[in-house]
Amino acid sequence: MEPEGEARLEAWERRTDYPLTGLAVVYLAVYAVQVLATRPGQVGWWWLDVALWVVWALFVIDYVVRIALARRRVRFVVRHPIDLLVALAPFFRFLRLLRLVAAISVLGRVLRDDFRGRVGSYLIVSVSLLSVVAALGVYEAERDAPEATIVTFGDSLWWVLTTITTVGYGDLSPVTTEGRLVAAGLMLAGIAVLGTVTAAIATWFLDQVGAQDASEAVSAPGGDPAGARHDELLAELRHLRGRLDALEAERRPSESAPG
Repeated sequence: MEPEGEARLEAWERRTDYPLTGLAVVYLAVYAVQVLATRPGQVGWWWLDVALWVVWALFVIDYVVRIALARRRVRFVVRHPIDLLVALAPFFRFLRLLRLVAAISVLGRVLRDDFRGRVGSYLIVSVSLLSVVAALGVYEAERDAPEATIVTFGDSLWWVLTTITTVGYGDLSPVTTEGRLVAAGLMLAGIAVLGTVTAAIATWFLDQVGAQDASEAVSAPGGDPAGARHDELLAELRHLRGRLDALEAERRPSESAPG
């Protein structure tokens, strides 16, 4: 029987998944406008930053409620390290960009079920989302830095493409601490994406082979490949036995005839 605390936690997550997903989309849209259309110190930038803080606070409230509902709270914290970092990010300047991970983690919760069946859509959404977030983050961190090579949003998009695919031309690279943190996360994500794609392709081939075997099993007598092969061998043995009996019957009259 499922513990009451875990059932309450799952019920809370089911109720909040889609509302929080909507907030995550709003969060990313506001952050994109803030980075691309404003600069720190401008009036518009401050209002957008307030909106980001409000949405981030709602993510933190969700995390606190989930901890309160969890039956094993220490285990919950250990299993959700990113959520903990997101909650603590405002207290550490170099983790400021991790506020964006809150939006990614919430969006990922909607796609977590039946990962194998939705691996294609999951990869497309995850990689696209991660690429846009990383491009915005590195552009914000690098655009005003001395000796920076990533000075336009186009530069950041190109850098994300070469980094997440593990090509790494080296023509563009971050020089700030925050930009390098984004780069490190993106490199790890690129390796994970390649591994996931490889696993998905291997799984697809296995499924195709399994489907072909299943269809052959259905068309075979009895619907069982092993049983069908056994029946074929028995039929072959009976045929050979019949031939031997016929030869034996022909041989006996010739032996009994007078010399």
